[in-house]
Amino acid sequence: MTYGDGDCGLTGERLVREHTVYSCVMGSRAFGLATEGSDTDRRGVFLAPTALQWRFTKPPTHVEGPAEEQFSWELERFCELALRANPNILECLHSPLVEYADATGRELLALRGAFLSRRAHTTFVRYAVAQRRKLEADVRQYGEPRWKHAMHLLRLLGSCRDLLRTGELVIDAGGGRDRLLAVKRGEVAWDEVERWMARLAEEADRAAEGSPLPAEPDTGAVEDFLYRVRRASALAADGGRVDRVAGAGHTAAVRPGA
Repeated sequence: MTYGDGDCGLTGERLVREHTVYSCVMGSRAFGLATEGSDTDRRGVFLAPTALQWRFTKPPTHVEGPAEEQFSWELERFCELALRANPNILECLHSPLVEYADATGRELLALRGAFLSRRAHTTFVRYAVAQRRKLEADVRQYGEPRWKHAMHLLRLLGSCRDLLRTGELVIDAGGGRDRLLAVKRGEVAWDEVERWMARLAEEADRAAEGSPLPAEPDTGAVEDFLYRVRRASALAADGGRVDRVAGAGHTAAVRPGA
């Protein structure tokens, strides 16, 4: 689908190619768990021009591709999901393998602490429970789980526990790499993996009680960021004229030079 009129129309692919503000590598490579043959999963954030938001046909909230194993979100959607403590989104903001970040992307990264809150306890554990049920179904049907998925679930639970303990999200497996890879190879018995998962979940529950994280994310700071970015996009397209744009009721949030 094309968003916009005539030659100025933008496909989802063009939005990613021409308007990406942040991109990173995720998956095993970002987690420090890559082995020979591991895929390179790329995730990104693009900023759809503000003018496209004023049309009946809105720009996409996400785009798959154009490269293999590539997925991108529009900035506002990305922020919405991050504020909800979506595990996959939060981890994107903490990838050690950043491939590109323009000024907006760098500001997004600088703001990543605003997205962290104790909501992560609920969302990470809820995601883990859903994934564990899938693994248990595999065991019942096939006699064993998908070991790669079991490895990643253990890593996620460990990251959640440490986030709640320290207030910082670190996605690299670090010193746990060898043991996690042993799980991936099927060298650790399923009952031992289950006990490991249960222990990590219990440790996360205890960490949540005294976590240094705030109860809620800093929605105001994120909203202010989005407003400034959208306004700058509108003014740039308008030749720099200071016209009243959609959402002008937020004028008080505008900073000099925005």
